[in-house]
Amino acid sequence: MAELRARRGMSQQVFADRIGKSKSWVDKVERGVRTLDRLSVIDTVAGALGVAPQLLLGGRTPAPDTDVGAAVERVRAALARHDTPASAPAGPLLRQLDDQAGYAWAAYRNGQHPQVLRMLPGLLADSRHAGHTGPVDPPVLDLLVRVHRLTAQTLVKLGDAHLAWLAADRAMMTATRGDPVRIGRAAVTLAQVLRALRRGRLARTAALTAVRQLDPAAAQGDPPALALTGALLIEAALAAASYGDAATAHDLTERAAPLATAHERHDPDGITFGPASVDLARALTATHLGDHHRAVVLHRRATGHDGWRRLPAEHRAAHLIDITRSHLDLGDPDAAGRALLTADRTAPGETRARPAARAALTAVLRAGRTPADVARLAATIGLTRPDRGAAPEPAPPRVGVPGRDRPRSRP
Repeated sequence: MAELRARRGMSQQVFADRIGKSKSWVDKVERGVRTLDRLSVIDTVAGALGVAPQLLLGGRTPAPDTDVGAAVERVRAALARHDTPASAPAGPLLRQLDDQAGYAWAAYRNGQHPQVLRMLPGLLADSRHAGHTGPVDPPVLDLLVRVHRLTAQTLVKLGDAHLAWLAADRAMMTATRGDPVRIGRAAVTLAQVLRALRRGRLARTAALTAVRQLDPAAAQGDPPALALTGALLIEAALAAASYGDAATAHDLTERAAPLATAHERHDPDGITFGPASVDLARALTATHLGDHHRAVVLHRRATGHDGWRRLPAEHRAAHLIDITRSHLDLGDPDAAGRALLTADRTAPGETRARPAARAALTAVLRAGRTPADVARLAATIGLTRPDRGAAPEPAPPRVGVPGRDRPRSRP
């Protein structure tokens, strides 16, 4: 600030008069005794100096979202293709494709959504190629389901739930050709997509239908089937909470709890189930149902246990973004801001690529006083000057949106 002021030929007193502060205040800021700790002050100082607020925050002007938008369009084009190769596959072998899909899922678990998005068109094309040119045996079906599930979940993260529905439906149609565990995995993704589309009742039905299909394997004590049953019960509970059915949400969560204790499982393909998952689901259903005090109590309890640290970075960051709603409704924007900052340290792709995170950060900025580190994060993703009169963006898709299900056109 001192260098910029001096370049413009302003004394500390002249500059202080322009921004409505004392000369002593200016001197302390320039010497580092005080910090620019409010977004409104940063805007005022930047205006007087004739620079962008990002310059004072030490950040760069964020790149436009065109790269993500173009990548989504490439995924759309890949999903639209149905061409059949004329000869034997020239692309990667099935094992190599499976390894590539595993690498992409690892990136997803770490919240690296733009990176995943760039990988998807090639994975979709190569997996379709494998399905057309070889026997459609279980490894090929597994690959097709893995790739289409990843596509759907990434698109939900990036705000295109309608296109995600197409990918989730492809995964489910492929999965229904055999193994109930494969069906259950596809149903987890389908339920998440339907919640993002505000179709909570359909999401609950999809999840519970898959639970019934898993019953024979679960009854025989099959560990993957039992863990997947628990994950689907959690999805059904969140779906019920999304349209205000508190009793059903509670019953389903409590059905999942003993399974979590006995059958904790961390699937490399984005399905994590255990006591921490149930605790976070309890917090998010409380948020969904408007019991924000209970939500924050449950959130603090869940995040204080070792199970929280074993969850994928994507899961932890997404939960922190979701819980900002309860902090804000309780009149605690500082806690909401801290949650977003922790989410950004945990998985920057969650806070910097997702519309849900942008909506949460916008709400924090509108709530009043903004600490400098929150302002810096806002500047990084292009929210330095929030429009206080604008309508809020949709709520985060992970836990759905309250209200009645409304029919939407299918892609």
